[in-house]
Amino acid sequence: MAAVSIRNLDDGVRSRLRILAAAHGRSVEAEIRAILTQAVSEPAESSSLLTALADRFSAIGGVELELPMRSRPARPADFSQ
Repeated sequence: MAAVSIRNLDDGVRSRLRILAAAHGRSVEAEIRAILTQAVSEPAESSSLLTALADRFSAIGGVELELPMRSRPARPADFSQ
């Protein structure tokens, strides 16, 4: 494993790292390792909102709607104004 030294680290950053490490029950060094590992890891493959909703509500089922036939064909939009 490689060793990394960080110079000129702001005292406020160091203090916040100590607080985070204590909150997570680990050493400052372990906290820094966790932060760096998370920062450079590949993002999790996220599904689209539509896929997530479909997965969540698939057990409920869907609704089949009958659409009435048009009495007149649709007109194209008029942008001439």
